[in-house]
Amino acid sequence: MSKFQAPKGVSEYFPERSKYFEFVRETIIDSAKLSGYQLMELPVFEDTELFTRGVGESTDVVSKEMYTFEDRGGRSITLRPEGTAGVMRSVIEHNLDRGQLPVKVWYSGQFFRAERPQAGRYRQFYQVGIEAIGLQDPEIDAEVISVADAAFKRLGISDYHLEITSLGDSLTRERYTKELRAFIATLKLDETTAERAKLNPLRLFDDKRPEIQEAMATAPILMDYLTPESAAHFSRVKECLELFGISYQVNNRMVRGLDYYTGTAFEFVHHKLGAQSGIGGGGRYDGLMAQLGGADLSGIGFGLGVDRILMACEAEEISLPADMTLSLFIVPMDEASKRQAVLCARELRLHGISVDVAYGDRNLKSGMKAADKSGARFALVLGEDEIASGRAQLKNMQTGDSFSVTIRTLHDDLLKVL
Repeated sequence: MSKFQAPKGVSEYFPERSKYFEFVRETIIDSAKLSGYQLMELPVFEDTELFTRGVGESTDVVSKEMYTFEDRGGRSITLRPEGTAGVMRSVIEHNLDRGQLPVKVWYSGQFFRAERPQAGRYRQFYQVGIEAIGLQDPEIDAEVISVADAAFKRLGISDYHLEITSLGDSLTRERYTKELRAFIATLKLDETTAERAKLNPLRLFDDKRPEIQEAMATAPILMDYLTPESAAHFSRVKECLELFGISYQVNNRMVRGLDYYTGTAFEFVHHKLGAQSGIGGGGRYDGLMAQLGGADLSGIGFGLGVDRILMACEAEEISLPADMTLSLFIVPMDEASKRQAVLCARELRLHGISVDVAYGDRNLKSGMKAADKSGARFALVLGEDEIASGRAQLKNMQTGDSFSVTIRTLHDDLLKVL
């Protein structure tokens, strides 16, 4: 009988690498919390129309990559390919937009796209995202970017750069699209590409085929058509980034992969990840909420790829922090001491101290070997003598030094040295 394997293109994490994954994810989340963003826990599947209407029919995500199926009730359901549309649906459904603005939320979890699997590109992948909804404020744009940048800096990542652009407001897009469509009409395109351009001509800038890139090299640039209001907004965003000490490059040909983006758009690019160099990005999406049936409120957010950020950490050889390891490993010598060990472990865990026990019938040598493999900072051997005296030797697994502790008040002794 053959062994089961994970589906192709799925990223999954297990010890020891899962520690790195957890640390990356929690560092990003902590950066969001420090800026006042609150948790929004979302379903992993939604009504298909939410994505076709919100993300855009011209995008590869909707036209080629969504996992869509019919449920038992005959409804068309899609595994979420991105997070913003679901957030907007929830904000509208629960009337969050009628309270204090901006609504600032963070979310994390698995997302799904039926792509060709390769290094850094998965069919199931992990993201942490944030959204700030309700205000058209360039300072919020800069804050969203700075939350991501701060997370990267806290992780120790340095070999990356930030690309930013402005996709303008509705008037900008109206004027520019007219000129861009006139330019595209002069090109010789295959039928599929021409139909795609009809839905959204900006999508051709995102086409990776050399012949399309060459054809679009002389196309008009959107930033040349910015209204005074859009130009002023983008200028203020850049001023804020400079104030924060965040360097950037203006990329006037950047096109984000989702149709809802307007105004400020950005992407973080890592230099050691090859073709899949984007470690996160986002932008403003004026009009999306109204398009999904809510109030006409602006918003901005990002999605950071935990998989790729972990790869970036590994590419830069960033070490896992020591505080991700166990605090204590207890090695019991007999059945009586095992009962004492598990009771002691429970009490310490209730005090917030991470503890594991050498389960099974182990001798001292195999128990200490298990303690060493666990990565615990300290080890404690419990036997008949220790239980009788109420005292034991706490061993520092890094230095080899030991000192006597009272078992009954072990948590106090541990808290002093941790």
